[in-house]
Amino acid sequence: MQKVKIPHTVDPAKSAMKRSDYRGVISSKDLDRLNEAVVRCDEWVNVEVQFEKDAQGLTVFHGHLDTHVTLICQRCNGELTRPLHSDFFFSPVQGLSEDDEALPEAYEPVEVNDHGEVNLLQIFEDELIISLPIVALHAEEDCNVSKDDMTFGKIDPENERPNPFAVLKELKRDQE
Repeated sequence: MQKVKIPHTVDPAKSAMKRSDYRGVISSKDLDRLNEAVVRCDEWVNVEVQFEKDAQGLTVFHGHLDTHVTLICQRCNGELTRPLHSDFFFSPVQGLSEDDEALPEAYEPVEVNDHGEVNLLQIFEDELIISLPIVALHAEEDCNVSKDDMTFGKIDPENERPNPFAVLKELKRDQE
């Protein structure tokens, strides 16, 4: 199957009128922020995105992203490969505002530029970064660090220092 590259920017209103449906790939080399957050990323990110008008007449686009990334295990510092999957549901808006109540909760707003286009590459990169695990860990049985190595022992109590207010206590006794 031929890998069709997804356009980096599109006009969502025009695409929704045409009911455009994109199935293809994005080169992970174009995703600088994602590449900085991981050790390695698959060469391609599989993308499916559909543009349409919903029942309210709002322009929406939705789909999903799939790829694999290699991360550093925070327990053993070894590499681990994880699949990344992200589902998204966006509605383009002109100028983001907090009191924009016309947009249903199911849709995430995404701002269009001066030409009425959205940067799909940036939106998809944001979605993949959000999909990364907060703490990357192997499963305990797969990790090079055993359960016994994860115990750290007792913490010695801090040496007791004299209370700095003890002098005041002595002064109070002397006055009585």
